[in-house]
Amino acid sequence: MAHTPEVLFVCVHNAGRSQMAAALLQHHALGRVAVRSAGSEPAEKVNPAAAEALAEWGLDIAAEIPAKLSTADVEAADVVITMGCGDACPIFPGKRYLDWDLVDPAGKSVGAVRPIRDDIDRRIRGLLAELLDT
Repeated sequence: MAHTPEVLFVCVHNAGRSQMAAALLQHHALGRVAVRSAGSEPAEKVNPAAAEALAEWGLDIAAEIPAKLSTADVEAADVVITMGCGDACPIFPGKRYLDWDLVDPAGKSVGAVRPIRDDIDRRIRGLLAELLDT
């Protein structure tokens, strides 16, 4: 049986960028990739503008609960994608690390979040093609 790649998205609050990335990868991967997201300092709830931007595409993250990043999350992942969390993410040999320089959607309107969503979606499609060798 083939190994299912696992991707971990990490940002500070796990309320915007990492939540959008996780939802988009889950959507596009159709179960072929295990997906998690976490934050070094999780917020109490998902960013409403990020949730609204994804809802425009039929994806619902409004009920997601930001999670605290753990060492176990990183250990389990094949690919760890950071999004502005600095040195908060533990580094383990043999893991693939990517740092996506994305605008933080915190405090922004849905109109300002749409280009961030679109950038994440473009990156997700490229990552998925790499992971699945398509």
